[in-house]
Amino acid sequence: MNESPELDHDELILRIGRDLADSYDEELEMEFEDHHPLPDAQGPIHGEAEKEYRRQYFRQLLRLQAELVKLQDWVVATGQKIVILFEGRDAAGKGGAIKRITQRLNPRVCRVVALPAPNERERTQWYFQRYVTHLPGAGEIVLFDRSWYNRAGVEKVMGFCTPEEYEEFFRSVPEFERMLVRSGIHLLKYWFSITDEEQHLRFLGRIHDPLKQWKLSPMDLESRRRWEDYTKAKEVMLERSHIPEARWWVVQAVDKKRARLNCMDHLLKQFPYEEVQKSSVTLPQRERHEDYSRQAVPQDMVVPEVY
Repeated sequence: MNESPELDHDELILRIGRDLADSYDEELEMEFEDHHPLPDAQGPIHGEAEKEYRRQYFRQLLRLQAELVKLQDWVVATGQKIVILFEGRDAAGKGGAIKRITQRLNPRVCRVVALPAPNERERTQWYFQRYVTHLPGAGEIVLFDRSWYNRAGVEKVMGFCTPEEYEEFFRSVPEFERMLVRSGIHLLKYWFSITDEEQHLRFLGRIHDPLKQWKLSPMDLESRRRWEDYTKAKEVMLERSHIPEARWWVVQAVDKKRARLNCMDHLLKQFPYEEVQKSSVTLPQRERHEDYSRQAVPQDMVVPEVY
């Protein structure tokens, strides 16, 4: 016989509250990654103004994430197809923004695409071919952490494409994106903009943080040296691929928190979404059988409880 798992009302509420708090702790764990002070930190740079700034940030973040859940439900209910491109210099904060956008969403609806460098076969394909396979079907949102604009940026600056391939890209990309839009895809393109000084500081932070050193590749270090070349490439890219059907939006990203909130707010305002009415959910009673007895797990299979 099994003991009944039923809890009294107060204990049930307590446990539900703990579970909710644990889900919100995910955001605090991300804050550790960003090396921001905790709410109860003390010191000249962690005073009341800083704590109030953080309180406002979390309040707005959770509000916007709740709206993103509504957007997600609307996308599924109406069969929308959404593609969002995130571009910007190394350490511009694209990944942090993507994490906050997707944090509360269903990964079966909203997925992130971050492609590695093309392999030998992909280099012989039509340039856009490997991106096409990741485009959404009805009821899906796809976020590209870097995109086909690699050709206009890193490939141009590092010499990974020929001048002819570079020019062909700019002849093709407006038509490619118009085709996507005509097919029913909503296409948004964000450029995360940071200053020379801010990138320098973020790179130093990565160099001296063993938890972040993996983010620095030889390519990242070379991009730092070629700041001006990347600036010129970015300016050409924005000028030659900013079209009415798929325009660029520049996110001021020196302040990471403001950048995330502004990007999320802007993204939401691009869609006429409405809250989808759902039927109420009733948790069914679990069936219980007199002849069922839960088997004990052998101790050599149990993970040691070190914590």
